[in-house]
Amino acid sequence: MRSRLFEGVPEETVARLLSRARRRTFGKGEVVFHDGDPGDTLHLIDKGRFAVRVTTFHGDVATLVVVGEGDIFGELALLDVEAARSATVIALEPATTRSIHRTDFEELRGQHPSVNDVLISILSDKVRRYTDRLIEALYIPGEIRVLKRVLELADLYSPGTQVSVVSLTQDDIAGLAGTSRATVNRVLRKEEERGHLRLDRGKIAILDKGAVERRAK
Repeated sequence: MRSRLFEGVPEETVARLLSRARRRTFGKGEVVFHDGDPGDTLHLIDKGRFAVRVTTFHGDVATLVVVGEGDIFGELALLDVEAARSATVIALEPATTRSIHRTDFEELRGQHPSVNDVLISILSDKVRRYTDRLIEALYIPGEIRVLKRVLELADLYSPGTQVSVVSLTQDDIAGLAGTSRATVNRVLRKEEERGHLRLDRGKIAILDKGAVERRAK
């Protein structure tokens, strides 16, 4: 899948850049990099899904976002030579990325300045998403946030389908929703009783996405 990052860049230029990229493979649960690590590469996701996590001041681990095929992560390290990784990224399943070094990315930006505009747009989208999450945390009940995150994950795992299986733990969903695991479990159990989803170990099968969407409004 062609990344949004390369919008407007000729195919031959993208191919040349990717030929210099390092292909990385990760097993389920393998860490790509830790928060605080030095960073000099951008990762393009070829296959699989990754969780972006941070550790709070109290030592709790919170999942900020889950990204999949065609997405990127680690882009902040390319904009600031002194930057360290701002989060820990872990593979949720067997996955593959192509990592692009800062020097190669700088060459691309020099040849095609439009890449800067796309990168700014991507970063703006992320800021907007995190701002929306903060507003939700302040003004929307935790139960609704849980259902919204489950629906977003359903679209990530099985886009365009009514039935999908999300391979994430309730702890992960709690981090995404900014609430406790107990709240996530209570909300999901209620939806299971209604027949809208089914809970398995480390998995959630969404059986009636439309019903969950109505509950999330």
